[in-house]
Amino acid sequence: MVDAKQQAHSNAELNWWIFMRISGLLLIFLVLGHIYMTFVQVSESDATFDAVVGKLSQPAWKFYDWLLLTLSLLHGVNGARYSIEDYIRSRPSKAWVKILFFMVVALIFVMGTIGLLAFNPG
Repeated sequence: MVDAKQQAHSNAELNWWIFMRISGLLLIFLVLGHIYMTFVQVSESDATFDAVVGKLSQPAWKFYDWLLLTLSLLHGVNGARYSIEDYIRSRPSKAWVKILFFMVVALIFVMGTIGLLAFNPG
């Protein structure tokens, strides 16, 4: 951790470095739990649209899926941000790529959140 503090350009970079480790660990358990509950716990014949509708009608499942969406997007965005910093040298180009990238990610996040929260089986 001392090396990370020395390499970080700001306190925000150190916080993102710590976030990547924690979110990566949480994502492992969230994804494995999702796979288990979706594919192992439920037999293949029971994995129907109605089963998914029943699962998503419960607020706890919506929160679980929203947490998975949020952490995976933030984790992926931060990794992509590192790549943008490493591979795009021109400051104006870097700024435009980041703006466009963050806008697309924000749109995906909003659409995913609306899709989860607005899903109301009738």
